[in-house]
Amino acid sequence: MILWLKALHIVAVVTWFAGLFYLPRLFVYHAMAEDQVSRDRFKVMERKLYRGIMTPSAVVVMVLGVLLIAQYPLEALAHMHWLQVKLVLVFALYGYHGWCGRLLRNFASDENQHGHVWYRWFNEAPVLALLAIVILAVVKPF
Repeated sequence: MILWLKALHIVAVVTWFAGLFYLPRLFVYHAMAEDQVSRDRFKVMERKLYRGIMTPSAVVVMVLGVLLIAQYPLEALAHMHWLQVKLVLVFALYGYHGWCGRLLRNFASDENQHGHVWYRWFNEAPVLALLAIVILAVVKPF
């Protein structure tokens, strides 16, 4: 059973990360859009990605992650420092996800405050988190 949970968790993580990578890229193009038709198209794409793929995937990631953690005795969790650091990074990603939602609302109401270069840098945060999370989960350095 635990292998099924792990497999489904990984699929949900991949799906969530696809959105975490693609939505800020859409923001880059949206910030560069010069005509209303393009801006309206980006609003629809961003909303569907965030509400239809990213957020449901993030919920599944959390549910399956909790079920996986529940497989360990509490005393073992206290010594799994790699997992504790990983969870801090995962919670930071949920904050990033929420920040993406706020930026989405800003675009939807034509109140974007940032240029395309800012969004290009913003897009790099989940890459760094993914790298660290995978290393922590696979290597378990401490």
